[in-house]
Amino acid sequence: MDNIRISDITLRQKSSETLTFKEKLELARLLDRLQTDVIELPAIINEKTDSLYIKTVADIVKDSTISVQCPPDRASVDIAWEALKNASFARIQVAAPVSLVQMEYIYHSSPEKMVDTVADTVFYAKSLCKDVEFLAEDATRADKGFLYQMIEAAAEAGATAITLCDTAGTLLPDEFAEFTRDILENANTSAASGVILGISCSNEMALADACSIAALRSGATEIKASVYGSSCASLKNIVNILSARGAELSLSSGVRTVELSRICAQAERMFTATKSSTSPFENGVKEAQESRYYTEDDDIEAIIRETEMLGYDLSEDDKVKVYERFKTIAAKKEKVSSRELDAIVASSAMQVPPIYKIEDYIINSGNTISATGHIRLRKNGELKESVAIGDGPVDAAFLAIEQIAGRHYELDDFQIQAVTEGREAMGEALVKLRSNGKLYSGRGISTDIIGSSIRAYINALNKIAYEEEEE
Repeated sequence: MDNIRISDITLRQKSSETLTFKEKLELARLLDRLQTDVIELPAIINEKTDSLYIKTVADIVKDSTISVQCPPDRASVDIAWEALKNASFARIQVAAPVSLVQMEYIYHSSPEKMVDTVADTVFYAKSLCKDVEFLAEDATRADKGFLYQMIEAAAEAGATAITLCDTAGTLLPDEFAEFTRDILENANTSAASGVILGISCSNEMALADACSIAALRSGATEIKASVYGSSCASLKNIVNILSARGAELSLSSGVRTVELSRICAQAERMFTATKSSTSPFENGVKEAQESRYYTEDDDIEAIIRETEMLGYDLSEDDKVKVYERFKTIAAKKEKVSSRELDAIVASSAMQVPPIYKIEDYIINSGNTISATGHIRLRKNGELKESVAIGDGPVDAAFLAIEQIAGRHYELDDFQIQAVTEGREAMGEALVKLRSNGKLYSGRGISTDIIGSSIRAYINALNKIAYEEEEE
């Protein structure tokens, strides 16, 4: 029985841009838990933020291969590899059109030049990464002779996988099956050569699932699918078909079918959760993530690895400060949770002179009025104030602070908990903001939970402002 490899492209689709950084990381964790063979990430556009995103995914994904797409040039391969190199399993994906119309329109290149460019890029990528995929875009509309030549050139250059794309999505299942058989019979991609033949079907005519199964029956061994979205084959449908008919087709997959429906439902909630039309902040209620625990026997490598999993990129000095604070707390209690480590980072790392200081604030809220926040801050001694309407008192306060700062920051996380008991209990707030891909956390304590939230936000904002002024 042939084991079919599943390459999930959910995070490479344009629809994933609606997800927050935190949601993208959570989706990568879910796909890894599902045991998809490959998790594909988009090409790097903004080197600083996109590279940090890829590095973070590479740190948290342990079993699946992480794939990053590159155009056919060495400079892009260098950038992708720098972000990917610490992944447990890495793949560089070199993508290029093989139809005449796309080669001329996108790259203004002749077929001969495109073959040389792809071969050179694949060869260079293979010198860095042992797993290299060539993605032949618009393959079903390419000249057959040229397509054979391109496939053979990529294979000879060292490609471990070659994927054929029906970009237009116009082939019927029997036509796609015949197309796959023709490639296997006439191009040097047989199993004996050690090259994986993959396929990618557009769902333009709602036939991606059927075309993918037809291609698998014709000899393809890897398919691209998505846990959410309608632009390609459905991972859930493909796995269910293999589960129901795999024995008679002699096909199987390693995807964990027991968790399939639950994880697909979680992914759908991420994409479809209603976000407020009046607030830029993510305000949906999410399930609390399972916390990990550490003891005083854990070394600095384990603790810093956890901070990286939480999304922090600490300096060497801050790593030492966080670990020393962790050791102090761990010596007094049996174990320290990852949530507590969040608070340690907020209170110990990157402590900076306050650029923004709270002058005063007025928050109005009720069940018959819109929540408003009137915030007055001093920025380097200069008084600044703003009034904002929000979906609640905390939302209104944060919006008012943003108006003073003049920038919107992604609210990566917001936590509130009581630290003492009684009517005068102290409340602690933890705010995590993301700016240019980097995570900054702030901590605030007050008997007023709104006040502790404002202090936490200002604490994180000061770290961002200080670092930006230093740059």
